[in-house]
Amino acid sequence: ARPAGPGGSGGSDRSPQAGMAAEDEAELSLLECRVCFEPYGPDGERRPLNLACGHVLCRGCVGALAGAERQRLECPFCRRLCGPAETSDCRPLLQLLELLGPAGGGLASALGRSGGGPAAAPAGLGLRLCLGGWGSLVNPTGVAACPGSGRLAVAHDGKKRIHVFGPSGVCLRRFGERGDAGNDIKYPLDVTVTSDGHVVVTDGGDCSVKAFDFEGRGVLAVREGFCLPWGLDATPTSEVILTDSEAGALYRLAADFRRGELKKCQMIRSRLVSPRAVAVCQTSGAVVVIEHLKAPGPSKGSSRVTIFSAEMELIGQTDSFGLNLVFPCRIHATAVAFDKEGRVIVTDVCSQAVICLGKPEEFPIFNPLISHGLSYPVGLTYTANNSLVVLDSGDHSIKVYSS
Repeated sequence: ARPAGPGGSGGSDRSPQAGMAAEDEAELSLLECRVCFEPYGPDGERRPLNLACGHVLCRGCVGALAGAERQRLECPFCRRLCGPAETSDCRPLLQLLELLGPAGGGLASALGRSGGGPAAAPAGLGLRLCLGGWGSLVNPTGVAACPGSGRLAVAHDGKKRIHVFGPSGVCLRRFGERGDAGNDIKYPLDVTVTSDGHVVVTDGGDCSVKAFDFEGRGVLAVREGFCLPWGLDATPTSEVILTDSEAGALYRLAADFRRGELKKCQMIRSRLVSPRAVAVCQTSGAVVVIEHLKAPGPSKGSSRVTIFSAEMELIGQTDSFGLNLVFPCRIHATAVAFDKEGRVIVTDVCSQAVICLGKPEEFPIFNPLISHGLSYPVGLTYTANNSLVVLDSGDHSIKVYSS
């Protein structure tokens, strides 16, 4: 049987001989269950679910394999046992279905694949390292770089929700158990690393923000006042700026993470529309937020990139419609970061690209940095040595680019 789910089994370990044929097959099968071959849907029996092993089936097939008594089922691909309670929503596929909408017209038209071959970067970037892959990471949702050590923290949907990779690509540590205990992580949406070396995670499962040291010990959990905390990024002073997608708000969180003490959690901006990803410029203190806009009717919706000064004054804003007037393709931004010169960098899932939108004072310009080799980019960060790190949920990997 062919492997299920985005990217199939093996992820980045596929041999070069597989070539474009395997990539095309994976792309065509991305939106259908590999048991019943019915297309996935956002609700009901066709909703995509992760099994404990990482493979993806529709809800109807999970129920059929579990039987009438809802006993443990056997994965049809790897034969691992899984209880129905151990399944979870496949968020990247659900996000892709949301992007396509009722009038999506199919995967190829939505994602606009422009050719195969290795990842290319017109601005002089080259793929230096590829980490993870199917089975190692399961539907990853966030990535962050430690400012001092060069380590990367990745949030994903596996049994241990946080993986820490060293600069050479070796996985140093796994922590953040899936569970209901106070320091367990139900569903991580994003991750950041503070300058004092703490890993901070937004947990959509219990609407909290949780902090850990690099040994994986939980040091703080903040649950007060959040509706759905989503994206977050650390400031140079180890404060955390985070979005609340349901409340439409932006918060500043200050804490003594070493002592596990919350100092302040203050709303600094409201009346945003479903804010998701956020980034802080390490030099100017500017904050950029990606909002997900809902359009009426069968539209795919759009995204909006909004920039605030360090004093939270609006200094720049553009949405998908405005970008379409200037740029040759529709852009739906999912992740955002500042480079060391203070330019705004976004991932775009429509063209499977990473795009530079320029500095706040020249915003927006259009400069594609990576235009090939990505499947569904959902995370973005820069390391201390200015390597660009892209989290690609389409093939469950982390891709590190450098000039």
